[in-house]
Amino acid sequence: MGNANLSIDSIAARMGLERSQFYRKIKSLTNYAPVELIRLLRLQRGRTLLTTTDKSISEIAYETGFSAPSYFTKCYRDVYGETPTDVRNRVAK
Repeated sequence: MGNANLSIDSIAARMGLERSQFYRKIKSLTNYAPVELIRLLRLQRGRTLLTTTDKSISEIAYETGFSAPSYFTKCYRDVYGETPTDVRNRVAK
């Protein structure tokens, strides 16, 4: 999950499936496209790290596989309705 270069093609190949088969199976099981599922799992891990560690937001973004902290922040706000900084400030109180 921490690999920013992780691709759906490489995961599908490791499982012995074609990309389209892999997409259909993941979509039917989770109701998310594989890319969406990976992003959601990364964000959930990031949320856990935000509330349980003192790592910087940039460190958390890179550790969870985002290639840029700004993209991590954008995705985080889209999913949770608040920024990582808001969470960090709330937890610090």
